[in-house]
Amino acid sequence: MAVTVRIPTTLRPLSGGASTVQVDAATVAEVIARLNDAHPGFSDRLLDAEGKLHRFVNVFVSDDDVRYLDGLSTKVADGSTVSIIPAVAGG
Repeated sequence: MAVTVRIPTTLRPLSGGASTVQVDAATVAEVIARLNDAHPGFSDRLLDAEGKLHRFVNVFVSDDDVRYLDGLSTKVADGSTVSIIPAVAGG
């Protein structure tokens, strides 16, 4: 299933500068794995030592935050857009 992944500016050096990447995946975990296969370094930046999403990384399937769905097991349909959005903090 072809999925479009939106890459934030801070991670674009890993994707060769591309703002979007196409991968074939059925879940968010597979999206990250395929993204990392094509562009090594994504897993290290998105996942912690236990294989869970870093708390400062938000991942959305369409407009839904995967933390409120099934996390990394969230299914992605063919043609879906997965957005990686780093958390922003400040005051």
